[in-house]
Amino acid sequence: MFNKKLWKNFDFGLFITVLFICAFSVVVISSASHAVETGSYKNVIVQLIAVLVGMIFLFFIILFDYNQIARLSKIIYVLNILILISVLFIGKVSNGAQSWIHIGPIDVQPSEFSKIALILTLANLFNEMGEIKSFKDLVGPLIHVGIPFIIVMLQPDLGTALVFLAIFIGMLFISGVRPKIFAGLIAMGLAMLPVAYKILKPYQRNRLLSFINPNLDPMGSGYHVIQSKIAIGSGMFWGKGLYNGSQTQLYYLPEAWTDFIFSVVGEELGFIGATALIILYAYMLYRCWKIAVMAKDKYGYLIAVGIMSMFTFHIFENIGMTVGIMPITGIPLPFMSYGGSSMVANMIALGLLLNVGMRRQKINF
Repeated sequence: MFNKKLWKNFDFGLFITVLFICAFSVVVISSASHAVETGSYKNVIVQLIAVLVGMIFLFFIILFDYNQIARLSKIIYVLNILILISVLFIGKVSNGAQSWIHIGPIDVQPSEFSKIALILTLANLFNEMGEIKSFKDLVGPLIHVGIPFIIVMLQPDLGTALVFLAIFIGMLFISGVRPKIFAGLIAMGLAMLPVAYKILKPYQRNRLLSFINPNLDPMGSGYHVIQSKIAIGSGMFWGKGLYNGSQTQLYYLPEAWTDFIFSVVGEELGFIGATALIILYAYMLYRCWKIAVMAKDKYGYLIAVGIMSMFTFHIFENIGMTVGIMPITGIPLPFMSYGGSSMVANMIALGLLLNVGMRRQKINF
């Protein structure tokens, strides 16, 4: 149960930083979605509602000791798999992926929440295993991650599948695996890249080729990154001003309020605005790491590292694809990109982080 003494360990620095990013998000979405021009503030309102709903989940989560979740690990894992499978049958197709379930007036993307489920269940698995001394010890964790990975790839959602791998690698690295085993696993993964490329959908291959050379298909798969780089480059140091970016306001920049929201920041707020946002993210990740290293047990440490790995990959991949140093995968920018499922899932992850931090010491009642 909740106790006032826990507030002494509440990470207000992390919480306030995320609130700043959310406020940043609402303002930039209002520009990217042309709210002032059209008079429609639907996206802004939806984003605000998502923040509020996410905050409700956040404060509910911190009421209970995170160790109680470990007992539900098997149930969480099975439910996660069943929900992901159901998406293949009743899911709604959007942007080439069958990743959404229509529930009443809203669309929910279960794969966003499956990342949290994977972190919680994988943390419990690694916590129970102890040190990983051989490749044989990796069979269980690989199957654990492989099942949801394959299901998500069938949707197909390459971006979320890559997030699963980032979470797995981050948690495996600090779980007690021997360096030789870890290096061998990475080498095996790199050796399988040609095979992985062969099983990708044609449009996914085109995205990878356009990452290498966007001009191969400037009006097709290379269009997004070309327009994004033009937008960010034209912002220069100070930016063109909020609601004044030509690429954004003249509809040249696609997915401006979702996947390419960083491009809007770069164009309209310039190097200063983009740097300010990156600094906020850097401080957020620093606070995540502080919570991880101060956790009272291995389970909490693993949860915090898993969430940090998820956030880090999202941030690096999203910003990287907008400037052309990473392939386009459709991964949202945490707490910035428009999207209710993403925002609520990220708030749940933040709640778990704060939970671990608040219970880093034994509380005497």
